[in-house]
Amino acid sequence: MISAIHSSLSALSAFAKKQESIADNTANVNTDGFKKTRVTFQSEAAGAVAPQVSKVDTPGPLSYEQSPEGYALVEKSNVEIAEEIPQAMLNRRFYQANLKMVQFSDEMVGSLLDIKR
Repeated sequence: MISAIHSSLSALSAFAKKQESIADNTANVNTDGFKKTRVTFQSEAAGAVAPQVSKVDTPGPLSYEQSPEGYALVEKSNVEIAEEIPQAMLNRRFYQANLKMVQFSDEMVGSLLDIKR
């Protein structure tokens, strides 16, 4: 029972880290030269999950923009909002599922303690 709580808590932490990455990417969608990050999950001992954050170095689209010196080629952000929004929605559901597992495990431990009395 404790390992189920531990696994779910580590997953909650991992999904929170992924949501931070999605929020940061979304906030910087219009920042010139910004490189998005992606979070992948690695399994660890006892069913735990560890988030691995990596920067995606693919170049963003190039655009000619006027500057005080004249026109210059400027690299835009490589964030695609069409990727970030579905990822945020999925991540929310995964977070909710793990939170429900923690709540269920808590209820089971409570029931076991009530039986013991």
